[in-house]
Amino acid sequence: MHPIDRSADAIAPAALSLAVRGPGMSDQLGALRNWLVRENALRGRLELRRRPGAEGEMGALADVLLVALGAGGTGAVVARSMSTWLVQRRSDVTITVTAPDGRQVHVDVQRARNPVAVIREVEQLTAPERE
Repeated sequence: MHPIDRSADAIAPAALSLAVRGPGMSDQLGALRNWLVRENALRGRLELRRRPGAEGEMGALADVLLVALGAGGTGAVVARSMSTWLVQRRSDVTITVTAPDGRQVHVDVQRARNPVAVIREVEQLTAPERE
């Protein structure tokens, strides 16, 4: 069982937000969390939360997995592990990774087959936005 913070608080400012879309979204997100927690670099950095659904979406709340950012390439660890998890899925699942500033990357099974590209894109989300 995994803890879920059911508050509708804003997403932590120094965290990546991972949302899963596809069959059994909530179960898939829990499975992703259980997979990521095995990474030593991510232990203590993962939290499941409820957040308000996007405008126009049906339903009031959606589950998200927050990954607290820190030194040591947290984004690369998330991207590599997430890519491995995705290619092992039997269902069509897409993960949306959202940076603290709102920039997003969408990763599905096909894109996960190129983990180097996924790692590069997620790392770009964790870097400050250039003007």
